[in-house]
Amino acid sequence: MTYTQRILAKGAGKNEVRGGELCLCELDLALGNDITVPPAINLFEKHFPDGKITSRSKIVFCMDHFTPCKDIRSANNVRQCREFARSHENILFYDVGETGIEHCFIPERGLAAPGGIIIGADSHTCTYGALGAFSTGIGSTDLAVAMRTGKCWFRIPEAIGFRLSGSLPEGCSGKDLILYIISMIGTDGALYRSMEFFGDGVASLSMDDRFTVCNMAIEAGAKNGFFPFDKAAEAYLEETGAEYDRAFVDGNLLPEAAPESGEYIRIIDIDLASLVPMVAKPHKPSNSVPVASLKRTEIDQVVIGSCTNGRISDLRAAASVLKGKHVAPFVRCIVIPGSQKIALQAIEEGLASIFIEAGAVFSTPTCGPCLGGHTGVLADNEKCVSTTNRNFVGRMGPVSSEIYLASPRTAAEAAVNGYIGGALL
Repeated sequence: MTYTQRILAKGAGKNEVRGGELCLCELDLALGNDITVPPAINLFEKHFPDGKITSRSKIVFCMDHFTPCKDIRSANNVRQCREFARSHENILFYDVGETGIEHCFIPERGLAAPGGIIIGADSHTCTYGALGAFSTGIGSTDLAVAMRTGKCWFRIPEAIGFRLSGSLPEGCSGKDLILYIISMIGTDGALYRSMEFFGDGVASLSMDDRFTVCNMAIEAGAKNGFFPFDKAAEAYLEETGAEYDRAFVDGNLLPEAAPESGEYIRIIDIDLASLVPMVAKPHKPSNSVPVASLKRTEIDQVVIGSCTNGRISDLRAAASVLKGKHVAPFVRCIVIPGSQKIALQAIEEGLASIFIEAGAVFSTPTCGPCLGGHTGVLADNEKCVSTTNRNFVGRMGPVSSEIYLASPRTAAEAAVNGYIGGALL
């Protein structure tokens, strides 16, 4: 079995599962946010009128998309989540001042762990595969049922294996790696399959790189992304205090356990040393090309942050470019840390000062501009370089606006230059 299939077999109480099989699995964590929890609550109250949550899994409500609340409707959504959580003591509720962008916040709180089965009513829940978990996005209906039963149905995915060698060159990151992969296989190249990463090159990737890669697995249509459990993951989990089944992990999820046969329908070899900084042109993540090959394009805004690239290493990379420089005239630069912890660390390290002195805005943690919600909505025909995960038509504003996806370093360079493409800093 692939790594993913081993985890799902364990959750289903089976010795073995295969691609295409339907299984009912016990969950370790069910997650929702201020957009997806309200319809889940409505469905829960409709179908389970006794109001009892009988799930043994952890249930987390993380307020992040439109918070701090941008208008009356978003405030009422959060109020509904807050009141429901208050009436059910087994729900972990995180709001402004305590939380952050869910997929940055959940791992650092020790809520995601290897071998776990995690569902979230948000498509980028696949982020936690970086820690060796099976983690995938679901809808609000599934979340409502999970709150009741602690279970969810899955069709067992087949897998595409990515065998990594070498190490990333200076100036490249996990964002460049995943943009390169999506440009190679397309936005449906891994449709309902797990993307599993193994090989000697994995050890050279930081945990933040791995979070970024798994976060964007969904942009290739994947069910989930996955990295084996190694020393880097172990060190990260020691810091967060996450609990997990060490015997299962040691027996199934270590790098040497990579099953390079069987359910892998394809194995792709990637030499990390061969990569270059990438940028995804409008309007698909698969529209990715080397930055140097892109025709010079004037921009109006830069966003550095999100669940994809709002971690401390991302902010450090951006600050290393912006230090002693200034954002180009008529360009807005918005920097958004992924959580309160990351924000505080950025302040303590002096990164926030670098951003502000460079003429950028240093924001509170929020999803905000990524989905065109607030804190950076575009105007007609404006162009934005963003470290977020999607550049669909109308994603950050009107349909005439354009989004270019890039790494924090590339985005910061574009902010200083006032353009993306060609020779940057």
